[in-house]
Amino acid sequence: MIDYHMHTSRCGHADGEMADYVRKAISCELDEMGFSDHLPLRGDRGKELGLAMALEELPDYVSEVLELRKSFPEIRIKLGIEADYTPDSVSYTKDLLKGHDFDYVIGSVHYIGEWAFDHPGERKKWDSKDVDLVYKEYFGLLRKSARTLLFDIIGHCDLVKKFGNRPSHELLEDLEKTAKVFKECGVAVEINTSGLRKPVNEIYPSNEILKVYKRFDIPIVFGSDAHTHGEVGRDFDKAISLAGEAGYEEYVTFENRTMKSHKLDSGKSIHC
Repeated sequence: MIDYHMHTSRCGHADGEMADYVRKAISCELDEMGFSDHLPLRGDRGKELGLAMALEELPDYVSEVLELRKSFPEIRIKLGIEADYTPDSVSYTKDLLKGHDFDYVIGSVHYIGEWAFDHPGERKKWDSKDVDLVYKEYFGLLRKSARTLLFDIIGHCDLVKKFGNRPSHELLEDLEKTAKVFKECGVAVEINTSGLRKPVNEIYPSNEILKVYKRFDIPIVFGSDAHTHGEVGRDFDKAISLAGEAGYEEYVTFENRTMKSHKLDSGKSIHC
């Protein structure tokens, strides 16, 4: 089993030493793990706001992951990154990704326009929003992010539900349109357990969404979105069960941006 979504203290909103994340992954008996801290945001605004590492920290992040590989040969450690998608940041992100040999890149949508819709400090803005329209804009941005071909994995692909805001109508049309784009662009989606630690108290994505993606044969990976070492592998029993309920029999890993399939043991128990 794998955990492909872990952050570091460099992003400004995670804690602990990277080596402790590795030790926790080993204690969880994971076969493979990947760090995927936040790629620096344009203009370094991410560091100022505690959202992402600074541009000058990126080489040290890469170096530390590579050093950890040598220090912990008993587990496969992948070099990943989580990159924000906004329509005006595509060229910047493309240029920054070129400079490093990442094993995989997680593409995430955290912004609708200038609004960081999942940020606790921006939560009050939901009160003045049309929730149906927000959902429509969010899934539209997911499709645009996949079409850039910058990303291997789409992260927490219904993050818009984080605070429990739900649309008044079924999402099937938007979900199928999104699944078609994901299929055309060859991306995987992430089963991310951090939603169980948020107000919505539900894994990203929901069972409903995951079943649609299974119908379109969209590959899956697993991630805890750990921001402390104690969150590594958290609730993976539930994630594996959710994947099985949706009909998944395989998950994928990445090396040098190349995808490989593995059999999913839906009866596997992981205690972290």
